[in-house]
Amino acid sequence: MKKFKYIYIEITNICNLACKFCPKTNRQQEFMNINTFSHILDEIRPYTDYIYLHVKGEPLLHPNLYSILDIAYTKGFKINLTTNGFLINKHKDQLLNKPAIRQINISLHSISGNELSNYSKYLKDIISFSKEISSKAFVSLRLWNLHKHFIQNNDLILKNIEQEFDLPYKIKDKISNKGIKLRKNIYLNQDYEFKWPSLDEKELGETGFCYGLRTHLGILVDGTVIPCCLDGEGIINLGNINHQSFKEVINSKRALNIYTGFSKNQAVEELCRKCSYRKKFK
Repeated sequence: MKKFKYIYIEITNICNLACKFCPKTNRQQEFMNINTFSHILDEIRPYTDYIYLHVKGEPLLHPNLYSILDIAYTKGFKINLTTNGFLINKHKDQLLNKPAIRQINISLHSISGNELSNYSKYLKDIISFSKEISSKAFVSLRLWNLHKHFIQNNDLILKNIEQEFDLPYKIKDKISNKGIKLRKNIYLNQDYEFKWPSLDEKELGETGFCYGLRTHLGILVDGTVIPCCLDGEGIINLGNINHQSFKEVINSKRALNIYTGFSKNQAVEELCRKCSYRKKFK
């Protein structure tokens, strides 16, 4: 068994939206060079079979997206691609014919806070694409905007989904952390809105657990290796895969301290102590 279930690779930190739940990065905006991407895959090959094209940014903006998908396939990787779905029609034909794609995650909650001239067409295009690609890959339609203190108004989205998939029930009555199966290989996943961790937040205590560096880690567009996908600013910089081997990075003192700390139910990094997401894990 390989060490990591999956590794996040941020092929770009540039996005076409300004979602209220996703703070814009202060890092230099760029697209990952395809040679860098190929090098990263060679480095992580012994450690995982699955990659997520995601941390910050919209992967469908990458000018060499198709080459990236082909390189991943040639090297034997399966891809989970996370997108806001606004460019899905532009890339539809190519995505349907890229065998490296294992799963497409579409963040429907991206609608919130963004102007959309044709809201119903956006949903119709996504649902149509989902139905087509579901014969080859999994689809997760995400509504990660639930709130503990009020009912998020997703009525229009849910009504469209109920109609398009001819559901015999109201989705509001079926909220589940495991996801709702809409049809073969297509799921609706609902979750509570989370807050990206920041050093400006208050500490939430030292005790806690996280799967970062256990099941996954992330690699930012500039090659910086981070312990999890929520370190969107690269604050916990474990090293750079462009200048060090991946093996050196994950065995660095800082990486091992994080891993050992969480083994003892302790958050040793300041950012981790200010991350509310780790409270999900008991």
